Amino acid sequence: MLYLPAVMHQRRTPSAGRWREAARGRLRAWRPVVGFAVGLVAIAAILAGPRAARAHEIPARVTVIGYAQRTTDTLRLLLRVPLEAMRDLDVPTQPDGTLDLPRLHPLLADAARLWIIDYLSVESDRTALALPRLVAARLALPEDRSFATLGTALATLAAPPMDSAPGLRFAGPWLDVRLDYALPRGTRRLALRPALAHLGQRTTTVWHVIDTDGTDRLLTYDGNPDRVLLDPGPLDAAVRFLRDGVRHILGGLDHLLFLLCLVLPVVRWRALVGLVTAFTAAHSLTLGAAALGFAPSAGWFPPLVETLIALSIVWLAIENVLLPADRLTGRWVMAFGFGLVHGFGFAFALGDALQFAGRHLLVALAAFNFGVELGQLLVLAVTWPLVGWLLRRLRDRDRVVVAVGSVLVGHVAWHWMESRAADLALRAPYLAWPGADAVLGLALMRGALLAASALALGLLVRHLLRTYRLT
Repeated sequence: MLYLPAVMHQRRTPSAGRWREAARGRLRAWRPVVGFAVGLVAIAAILAGPRAARAHEIPARVTVIGYAQRTTDTLRLLLRVPLEAMRDLDVPTQPDGTLDLPRLHPLLADAARLWIIDYLSVESDRTALALPRLVAARLALPEDRSFATLGTALATLAAPPMDSAPGLRFAGPWLDVRLDYALPRGTRRLALRPALAHLGQRTTTVWHVIDTDGTDRLLTYDGNPDRVLLDPGPLDAAVRFLRDGVRHILGGLDHLLFLLCLVLPVVRWRALVGLVTAFTAAHSLTLGAAALGFAPSAGWFPPLVETLIALSIVWLAIENVLLPADRLTGRWVMAFGFGLVHGFGFAFALGDALQFAGRHLLVALAAFNFGVELGQLLVLAVTWPLVGWLLRRLRDRDRVVVAVGSVLVGHVAWHWMESRAADLALRAPYLAWPGADAVLGLALMRGALLAASALALGLLVRHLLRTYRLT
């Protein structure tokens, strides 16, 4: 019965009162929605507004310069990093925005520990060393060139800090750091695991590895490498590059499709051995020649090779569709010719990795090539028996299976060839004809020597294939 007075009161309320009450109800219902929308607008305005501190922005490009020198019981690391990469550093500044150096210097040691030391790991014979001793952390002016040599870098780090630098702002100077790692007695192998890519959106590191005889070995890479041996032995180089060769062939889809098209119509194991022998001999020649500097260094050469690799797959696919099996007996010539092209592709994959081989360039090259061969054999050991079993099961339709498989592979390779050829065409207008000078003459001599070597190797392969009836 308690609701009756309220109802009676509502009946006696004028129409204006009912309108106001309804408006208030609607306002209460929409209040959370309006508040949420206002909050979103405020957050968007804050995010879109200008940032007050550049110290929290990630630099687009960062270059790190480092020296690594081993003494009897110490590994000495010197690093030069842009100060602007220290993003969480509360930088003290003057009223005009320039750096307040007396207040900044005490903060540099903590910045070095937070952004550099915590991302550096040093291994002695596969055992991680303890944290280093921070010997020095000081600022250097943007135009400072003391890190050009180890001696001048050491002298700079030993000098007292700058008292003042008029007009110096946060985005300009370098942070120079010296770290000393204590080495256990009997240390043989030292390795770095630097993870400094977090310093910028793209970080390039240049290491000067000073050998015991004073030789300066230069290492340059982008991002974070897996493991950098300071003085790799021949076994270290062999293991690393053998693994890289296997990984490359198993991850290189274009090379795998080429092998598939090459062996798809082959039913005799002797013919398979002949094709693999010709392809292996050819790409081993050009891989070694390119790694030793006999390949052209012009910008048009890599896209040309990649285009020809795609063309080789398309060509083999067309042969598989149009030619009968008895017309493929001389296919080792195609395998040898295209193998020369694929060898340059393998050399591009090897690329700058050879710098991590130390003094054992030839060992690394041979190990990488052997890894490529091992990967090819693994692929053939799996695919060729399956293809042979399928062709035997479909005796009357084996040509259909070969044709359908070749068409699918050729379709993929055709799109590769189109895109790579377009890339080559884009670079063509910017290519200049070489001048008639000594550099051109040396390049022509190298090309002639490589062509003569390829011809001699081709004749040798033909002789071996005919002698052992592998064609």
